[in-house]
Amino acid sequence: MFKKILIANRGEIACRIARTCRRLGVEVAGVHSVADRDALHVKEIGESIEIGGAPASESYLRMDAVIAAAHATGAQAIHPGFGFLAENAAFARAVEAAGLVFIGPTPEVIDRLGDKATAKQEAKAAGVPTVPGSETPSENRAEIAAQVRQIGLPVMLKAAAGGGGKGMRAIASFDGLDDEIDAAMREAKSSFGNAGLIVEKLIERGRHIELQIVGDGTGHVIHLFERECTLQRRHQKLIEEAPAANLGAELRERMAADAVRLGQRLKYRGVGTVEFIVGADDYYFLEVNPRLQVEHPVTEMITGLDIVELMLRIASGEGLPLAQGDVRMSGHAVEARICAEDPAAGFLPSTGRLAQVSFPSDGVRVETGIESGMEITPYYDPMLAKLITHAATRDEALDRLRQALDATAVFGVTTNCDFLKRLIALPQTRSATFHTRLIDEQIESWTLGEAQQTSQTLALAAYYWLYRQRRAAGHNPWLGWSGSGWQMSAGDDGLAAIPSLHVESQGASAEIRFAPLQPDGSMQVGVGGERLRVTLAPTGDEDSFLAIVDARRETVRLHQDGDMLYLHDRRGSHTLKAVPYLSYISSSAQASGELKAPMMGLILKVNVAVGEHVDKGSVVALLESMKMEMRIVAECAGTVAAINCQAGQTVERNAIVAVVTPQLQ
Repeated sequence: MFKKILIANRGEIACRIARTCRRLGVEVAGVHSVADRDALHVKEIGESIEIGGAPASESYLRMDAVIAAAHATGAQAIHPGFGFLAENAAFARAVEAAGLVFIGPTPEVIDRLGDKATAKQEAKAAGVPTVPGSETPSENRAEIAAQVRQIGLPVMLKAAAGGGGKGMRAIASFDGLDDEIDAAMREAKSSFGNAGLIVEKLIERGRHIELQIVGDGTGHVIHLFERECTLQRRHQKLIEEAPAANLGAELRERMAADAVRLGQRLKYRGVGTVEFIVGADDYYFLEVNPRLQVEHPVTEMITGLDIVELMLRIASGEGLPLAQGDVRMSGHAVEARICAEDPAAGFLPSTGRLAQVSFPSDGVRVETGIESGMEITPYYDPMLAKLITHAATRDEALDRLRQALDATAVFGVTTNCDFLKRLIALPQTRSATFHTRLIDEQIESWTLGEAQQTSQTLALAAYYWLYRQRRAAGHNPWLGWSGSGWQMSAGDDGLAAIPSLHVESQGASAEIRFAPLQPDGSMQVGVGGERLRVTLAPTGDEDSFLAIVDARRETVRLHQDGDMLYLHDRRGSHTLKAVPYLSYISSSAQASGELKAPMMGLILKVNVAVGEHVDKGSVVALLESMKMEMRIVAECAGTVAAINCQAGQTVERNAIVAVVTPQLQ
């Protein structure tokens, strides 16, 4: 076994690899970018080398800097994790040439499998059924368009050099085809450094099933059963599970045999995933991911194996420590990916400082690379954490995952937690009758967004705000009301005649009035025209309280960060802005045609010029953040008065990129 390795990655996967290394007595070192100086993986690993700027191209994708860091820390081997350099054959060769061990497949195998087109050729040679379509990648728009027309709609455009849903487009119409090809190539180039695309027939209403294989590099290959990754949005996996439900034994055995045979043909070394699209009666090869997968924990939970440990033992020369007959499956495991994104805004990535983070601790495996106080930047993938549950039955595992999401609170950025809970509750999820296009087909009819505010939500947040105000005064929060102004009573209940607080959330607002605190700790709170009796009692955990509103009791989590209030209750997470009432009424809102960047990112393109007329909804600029493109559009018709950005420029969140003078009605 190695004495020390370098982890050439960041976030949750770097923390997860380090955990196995510590258990095995292997020392670890890491790398980080300027943006990740204070990241959790840097703290958990303990020794880390700064290798460049915030963009991945200036840091985590710099092969020379990573190898130099390995030498500087005395590491014998490099584990690439997933993403970044994990599927880069040139990097694997450079690692070996530097006298180090690459913990993964051989460079030759990565060459043969890391590209979707060559992987498809290998699968055909191994007798594995493949999807009809092109077999060589192209960066020529006209050639790709011709292939689309030759294969016939519907088709799928795929980035040949990578996965994870990046550079993929489902094409059901020839309208706008050139734009779709351009967008897919841009995304492929940004994510993988290679704009090449392949075109394949789209298998509609299929299931995404993948086989985990492990090989020793000499032809001994086994599988660790399959995973179900069908619940996807725009080809991005959201919920994964093992084993796959409602999969016939004969079909399962054939897929496993095909995956193992492909691995044997290649004398596969390390771990890899053979992915299939499964139709009503048969299946087709999709691709091979010659690396560790994001969803590997569900396989670990049902087999009891540590897949990272297997990678380390194989790479260190110990060989494959088990045979196929040694692999046993127990129960069912489900994983949910928590991402910093806003479902109500088209899943726009969300950036900002994490005011407070809380994950469940009982009976749930949590893989994360974040902690309270960290900054979520636009430079990397938006995944914040993974929650994994394991139980004797699938239904129980799903129920536990729902409870785990209920208990998760991430304040400061918007997450997809509520959206994930909705997916778990879908009848098609519970019955395992889903397909890969299910979410995309249904999502237009769903109401997405943060949990809706109620008078109870506002009353609890207001009570907490007042508690914090009194505590900030430097004495007991509830001793003495003199000088507060709240003693001015409007009636017998003691409620103040004048509001003390203005609260805003999701475009709605309310004025809050308070009555004096009662001996039992309760307080009458006026929310608009309603009156609620509220009590908050600390539970002992940070920011956790027993909330009593009239006859209802529940445990909630509350946090204040400046003028922002965060509340997590049984309905989900709520974000509110609280402003003292006098400050609110003294300020005036000023309407303008200012177009702001929704988050920090790179301006890809500016579509207008000063003096040009734009219609409402016109795309003024394209912004890239977290490897996603988003449009900055005019909110009204008018004339462009100013352009404050240019292509290639990085802009901060809420930066005014353009100003439109509204058209007079």
